[in-house]
Amino acid sequence: MANALKDQGNKAFQAKDYDKAIDLFSQAIALDPNNFVLFSNRSAAKAGKRQYSAALVDAEQCIKINPAWSKGYARKGAALHGQRRYDDAVAAYETGLKLEDSPALRKGLQEVKDAKASDERGDGADALGLGKMFGDPNLIGKLAANPRTAKHLVDPGFVEQLRMLQRNPSLAQGALNDPRMIDVLGALMGIDMQGFSREEGSDELPPGYQKAEPEPTPAPKPTSPPPQPAASSSKAREPPKSEDVKMADPEEDDEDAKTRKEAEAEKKLGAEAYKAKKLDEAAVHFQKAWDIWPQDITFLTNLAAAYFEQGEYDKCIEACDKAVDEGRSLRADYKLVAKALGRTGNAYAKKGDLPTAIKFYNKSLTEHRTPDVLAKLREAERTQAEAARLEYIDPEKAAQAREEGNALFHKGDFAGAVKAYTEAIKRAPTDPRGYNNRANAYTKLVALPEALKDTDEAIKVDPTFVKAYVRKSHVLFAMKDFTKAIEAIQRAADVDTEKKHDREIREQMTRCEMEMYNQRAGESEEETLQRAMRDPEIASIMGDPIMQSILQQAQGDPAALQDHMKNPAVRNNIMKLINAGIIKTR
Repeated sequence: MANALKDQGNKAFQAKDYDKAIDLFSQAIALDPNNFVLFSNRSAAKAGKRQYSAALVDAEQCIKINPAWSKGYARKGAALHGQRRYDDAVAAYETGLKLEDSPALRKGLQEVKDAKASDERGDGADALGLGKMFGDPNLIGKLAANPRTAKHLVDPGFVEQLRMLQRNPSLAQGALNDPRMIDVLGALMGIDMQGFSREEGSDELPPGYQKAEPEPTPAPKPTSPPPQPAASSSKAREPPKSEDVKMADPEEDDEDAKTRKEAEAEKKLGAEAYKAKKLDEAAVHFQKAWDIWPQDITFLTNLAAAYFEQGEYDKCIEACDKAVDEGRSLRADYKLVAKALGRTGNAYAKKGDLPTAIKFYNKSLTEHRTPDVLAKLREAERTQAEAARLEYIDPEKAAQAREEGNALFHKGDFAGAVKAYTEAIKRAPTDPRGYNNRANAYTKLVALPEALKDTDEAIKVDPTFVKAYVRKSHVLFAMKDFTKAIEAIQRAADVDTEKKHDREIREQMTRCEMEMYNQRAGESEEETLQRAMRDPEIASIMGDPIMQSILQQAQGDPAALQDHMKNPAVRNNIMKLINAGIIKTR
């Protein structure tokens, strides 16, 4: 339930429905109050609502539950950043970086340092949120689509001023001295910054909007009604007539829009060539699109895709690197940057450079988490781990480690022996001796479940390794599971065709039988059946219709049981029933 609520909360967070996300994470926390990830997620949602104090409380709780998780310090740093506690935020991020060199932590730390420097300079762009608005790569397009701001774009100087703000948003506050920026802010914020509405079809500019200086003087503050914005004051100068302003169609006069259309046409031609597997032609069109309009990094990511399909992985990486660098300067959508980084990872994976591929997959996921990149990361990690495992195999070094383990075992250093035998297993994973020896050391440490797992692994590696069955019987004997112990030693006898371990097997068989007899002394048939049926395996055998038929036949004709014992599967089941005491033998 908690995980389901967490997933729903994550979806709400991605949709920027922070209230819903907070509610869902809170419900999940009520069910699982020790889940530090839930507190981290709720902290992020509260920060999204700018509830930085509450976000800090959740971040602190996340760290309290798991102080070794670096992301908790990222949440704390973000909350402190929102409160303008820059030095504390820096300390939080730096603590997290000591635990993990995370790109997210490094990015957050740099943002705090930049914000602190910005405040010290007094530019205030971060405080007003202007930097984010003016840094929008689609700024010009949005303004061209708005009737109130489209007319301003006929002035090349004003367009260049907007371009400058895109490149350096920290200059945004100073730019507000230009009255045209009031219209720009209104368009970007979706509100009427002039505080009034004009009649439909009017070409007049709002009161207070003129080229002359000085700025209009606001009216004295009345007691009632509430004060009006200075721009609509009765003392504001008369606006210029409509003929003073050139009202032009931005579609015709905006050269940028025309250039962008030309680039989009080239992109379309490239996409068509790509689908037709004309990859050389596609690459030419995508490159031309970027050359015409170097403002959209999808041209570069598409170019990288064409190179990738051609097997030109170095060119693909070069195009992706350029897309990332240009995307940073253009403040492109983080999803596009993530795609470029993911494609770089794909190219390195194809080149066989898995460590670098993993590095770029992680960078991509830091920008934007997608299932396909995550799956590729996991696959690359598995492939790398398997390659490392195979590279580590060395039978000679395995023999040395095993001998070291034997020496430590004889000295009574069983923990040291386990470590040495583990090294032997890594060096020679298909040699059953390492598992069997480690099982013996685990037995001495009374770590019987681990010892049993090792005997099973030794048998899995080599089903003919007699010593593994003998060791398994000894482990089960120590666990007082005498029925399973006698089954294991019987299996050892079956495998020991050359009778090399006959004496050891017979001695263990006798020990098991004696203990099993003592355990069941005075037990009635009903008690024997009840005890045996508590074993799921015995219950399954007794419920098998074929075995029921065989047992019924054996009651009337005991000799028939010998014929059925010729079938290995039936023989195995019958031996289990004998060992459990259900079938009596004389």
